[in-house]
Amino acid sequence: MPRARTKRSASNPPVPAAIPASANIRVGPAGWSYSDWAGYVYPSRRPRDFHEATYLAQFFDTIEINTSFYSPMQPGHAHQWLDRVAANPRFLFTAKLWQKFTHDAIIATPGPKTTVATAEDERVVRAGFDVLRNAGKLGAVLLQFPFSFHRSAETTAYLIALLRRFADYPLAVEVRHASWNDAEVFALLREHKAAFCNIDQPIIGRSLEPSAESTSPIGYVRLHGRRYDTWFSDDVTIPSHERYNYLYSAEELAPWAGRIRSVAERSRDVFVVTNNHYLGKSVVNALQLISLLKGSKVNVPEPLRQHYPELEEIASTPPEAPTLFDLRKKE
Repeated sequence: MPRARTKRSASNPPVPAAIPASANIRVGPAGWSYSDWAGYVYPSRRPRDFHEATYLAQFFDTIEINTSFYSPMQPGHAHQWLDRVAANPRFLFTAKLWQKFTHDAIIATPGPKTTVATAEDERVVRAGFDVLRNAGKLGAVLLQFPFSFHRSAETTAYLIALLRRFADYPLAVEVRHASWNDAEVFALLREHKAAFCNIDQPIIGRSLEPSAESTSPIGYVRLHGRRYDTWFSDDVTIPSHERYNYLYSAEELAPWAGRIRSVAERSRDVFVVTNNHYLGKSVVNALQLISLLKGSKVNVPEPLRQHYPELEEIASTPPEAPTLFDLRKKE
């Protein structure tokens, strides 16, 4: 599995033996609809009533909805998804805000800001979010900004306006440029009761480094993988999925378990999302994080353990089908 060089200068908090009793930590993948997950995360042969979210809700207490980033969530779909995860009473969705508000916004520097997002855009976005919120199943709305969104007077003003615009939702803000790593920014987020999203990404140039900030009752963590060679690549011959084709080692996840516990000590609800989705690697790492945080073994999807033998170390049950070799990783 691709594991590019790791560059880190941030401190590594101690790994917890278990989740604090008072914390509500939910770990899960970003999204569920990936064609490459067939036969990896999901069984190759699916029952007629099979749905990916229902399947994942057996193993995870959250999934980040990422389709809402590309277009507004349809209320009908939101109602269906609620039914699909109803068997897990702890389950909460998180959802990304439509990119029209975060990536398509035009920020002139210097000069006035303008945005292509309209009142009608806000209405259709809210229609989907409100279905989840009214059911008590919307854990957070993520405002994800690109690396090119650097901190300035204009961009800060735009962020504040967006926080006010959606202030009635539990918000989390993901920025990727190091210019936002500042006490004034954290104070601003606390003022608006918005979470600072702690991220893991390739540290290239002025990329934001790992942290364990908590600025609201909601804590948020996202792990993107560490593909240094493809993260900022504009090579059209490289498939888009290669940006997320990265499997964290147990040693790389251990410091994040410490950071997550630190966030949990200061937040009411913490959402940890793995975004390194190619071939189900995000599911593998999410399961490993849950095992690290709980200090116990976990339920593992049967197809996945056939492709990732390292899961045998944390699997709470033996494989359904006998194998001709020991799947456990050898030292």
